[in-house]
Amino acid sequence: MGIAFGSINTGLPKDIVKKIMAAERIPINSMETRKSKVSDKKKLISELSTLVEEVRGFLATNINARSFRELKINASNEAVGVTIDKNAANVGNTSIEVTQLAKKSSAMTSGFEDPEQSYLGVGYISYKLPDGSDKEIYIDSDSSSLRGVAKVINGDQENGLNANVVNDGSDSETPWRLILSLDETGDSNKAEFPYFYFVDGDDDLFLEFERPAQDAKIKIDGFEVEVTSNKVKDLIPGVTLDLKKAKPGEEINIDVAEDVEAVTTKLGDLVERINAVFKFIKDQNTLTEETDTSRTLGGDIILQTLESRLRGAIFKDVKTKFGSHRLGSLGVSFSREGTLTFDQDKFSAQVKDNSELIAQVLTGYYTPEGGKTTGFMDNLNDTLNKALRYPDGILSSRKKTLQGKIDQMDRRIEQKERMLTQKEKMLKQKFARLEGTISRIKNQGAGLAGMGGASPVQQLG
Repeated sequence: MGIAFGSINTGLPKDIVKKIMAAERIPINSMETRKSKVSDKKKLISELSTLVEEVRGFLATNINARSFRELKINASNEAVGVTIDKNAANVGNTSIEVTQLAKKSSAMTSGFEDPEQSYLGVGYISYKLPDGSDKEIYIDSDSSSLRGVAKVINGDQENGLNANVVNDGSDSETPWRLILSLDETGDSNKAEFPYFYFVDGDDDLFLEFERPAQDAKIKIDGFEVEVTSNKVKDLIPGVTLDLKKAKPGEEINIDVAEDVEAVTTKLGDLVERINAVFKFIKDQNTLTEETDTSRTLGGDIILQTLESRLRGAIFKDVKTKFGSHRLGSLGVSFSREGTLTFDQDKFSAQVKDNSELIAQVLTGYYTPEGGKTTGFMDNLNDTLNKALRYPDGILSSRKKTLQGKIDQMDRRIEQKERMLTQKEKMLKQKFARLEGTISRIKNQGAGLAGMGGASPVQQLG
């Protein structure tokens, strides 16, 4: 009677290789766990870096007095539109009066019965631009209608001339006309109106009405000036006037003032961004029995360092021409929770009382000696730049260090995986050979048993 074998000839479990490899993978699984913890920390550093970047991004667009300030303009009048460039404008009041709008040279032709079917003939339009240059526009038979002529004129962007086909609204049999005008307004842009030279046309084309160019006239604080355009940029610093109607005798007050509400909102936005950083630090340092510090930044020296540097920038004295001040003078202070509070009413009152002091505390000022003091935002920006600076900033260097650990673990895991792949292949080959050997012995034993001899396998037993 032959001996009993397991599920294979050797009697070993079918998944023996799989079980051996599972045991061999235990160190790799351990490395994967450690890598996961380091990756979690790196993600948190990235989140913190993003919050710091958001503060720095705000500072980048508001770090000087001109860019941080906000101005508003009061000039509600249908005769003029007003826009302001806060980086160039000054606080103040100006009185203006629009006595005349600028106009461009224009002319209207004789009338025609139909804008499409009228045939003007073949020829050219000749005219002279304000700079003295002569222009000629040729019209062929395919374009010899009112709309055809207008299309040819408008198709050339270099000729300085515009054309429109209009219905004059009259009850005449010939209401369709061509209006020609130059691109620019003002006395300096007066032009000699075109001459039309056409032959073989069914209808005559000639200029019936003409209007010469003229300057706009404005009285500013009682003194009249002339400008070539209805969009005026040079009269009031940082203010652009869009003249819409002439209203002689009617003065318009243009009042440029500090926009206290907008500036208050802006500082509130900065405080909110700073608080997002402080809140992140506080949340990470809030530890419980369930906290896995191997996956968080709780107690990490980098949090303590960053918080300390931020507080130093916030509490640092700022030199102004009104004496030394801190951010606390503007209504910003620390709460018991470790975040900033912002007293908007106090800040708004300060802006109304002395906007120059506010600007100097936030952005510094230029001293009589020619140097510039550093304001709160300068100090804060310097702190953030050092934290984010590559490669030695506390945030960038920590991120780099953690990424280096991840890369090192990846290399070790990859190396170990290659070794296990080879070992698995070797084990499969070894057990396959063992299976083959046992199978042959078994077959030989079965043959001997058939001839009446004892089985070698039984004897081995």
